[in-house]
Amino acid sequence: MATFFRNAQRLAHESPVIFWSLAIGFSGPAMVLTVPPIRKSFGYKQAERIPSTFPVPNRPRRSVSGYEDP
Repeated sequence: MATFFRNAQRLAHESPVIFWSLAIGFSGPAMVLTVPPIRKSFGYKQAERIPSTFPVPNRPRRSVSGYEDP
């Protein structure tokens, strides 16, 4: 375990871009399990889903008039 921290420290000093990209990448799966309960404890309520279709009226369709070319 000590060698892991020593290698991580060396990587952080020599190439911080790689170190932080790995740190953020590995924290992603942990956030999937920790963020929803934290949001719920703050009182966050999920928004209603946006409709993906337009409701069609339950009546016969009328023909369009008044837009004919002269």
